[in-house]
Amino acid sequence: MKIGLVQHRCSGNVAANFDKAEAGVREAAARGAQIVCLQELFGSLYFCQSEDHDQFLLAEAVPGPSTERLSSLAKELGVVLVASLFEKRAPGVFHNTAAVLDADGRYLGKYRKMHIPDDPLFYEKFYFTPGDLGFSAWPTAFGKIGVCICWDQWYPEAARLTALHGAEILFYPTAIGWHPSEKAEYGERQHSAWETVQRGHAVANGCYVAAPNRVGHERPVGGDGIEFWGQSFVADPSGEVIARASSSEEEVLVVPIDLGRVEFQRQHWPFFRDRRIDAYGDITRRMID
Repeated sequence: MKIGLVQHRCSGNVAANFDKAEAGVREAAARGAQIVCLQELFGSLYFCQSEDHDQFLLAEAVPGPSTERLSSLAKELGVVLVASLFEKRAPGVFHNTAAVLDADGRYLGKYRKMHIPDDPLFYEKFYFTPGDLGFSAWPTAFGKIGVCICWDQWYPEAARLTALHGAEILFYPTAIGWHPSEKAEYGERQHSAWETVQRGHAVANGCYVAAPNRVGHERPVGGDGIEFWGQSFVADPSGEVIARASSSEEEVLVVPIDLGRVEFQRQHWPFFRDRRIDAYGDITRRMID
């Protein structure tokens, strides 16, 4: 089978962003992709670079208008879609949410981002309530998939719990990049750490990891902005990067995978079998003093 990742630039035009994402899905499907994942918050500029109440107008119900359009697209093309959306749950309560749509257009459910960052130009705690749906996996027409979102990708606990639900592929819709003033000194190490930790999730859980990341330089509030580093990638169950997109260009990555590798890897490197679940109780503590 094949999976597709859509990496593109975003603008302040929501309709144009959605059209671009749809075009990417159509291209991926035409090239044989059966599961397609869009990048984090693909419908807008990365608005979390500032704390601005007007940005809440971008949010919508999930399911809602965007999932309806994507559901029709999934059904038309016969593909599974993973789409990252800005969810309005209730007045004053918003989430960074990924919707999962099966190949017949059915809405299977959603994942709400659990780990919310608060760093310079990544002021997500202003916008997003931490997720409360836990970690999960969905049986789709083409395999059982799990979804986490961006900052979640740094946490092995999130990957493990999603894999324990049976996920064969972990998708991580992403919006990560460099502060241009830091790129020369820290850029290579930052990107390497991002990719390496996710490759580790693939190894530790014997599954595929797929991370579509946005690309381009966004400066919605002026200043240096963020240079999103692209480089969407897929790692196989041994942690090898089997496909990687450009660091500067829009790209639709379509990658052949073999889900038989998941069972093979888990049998031959039986980390699930050898877990000492009797000894892990302290993992729920903030620190062990």
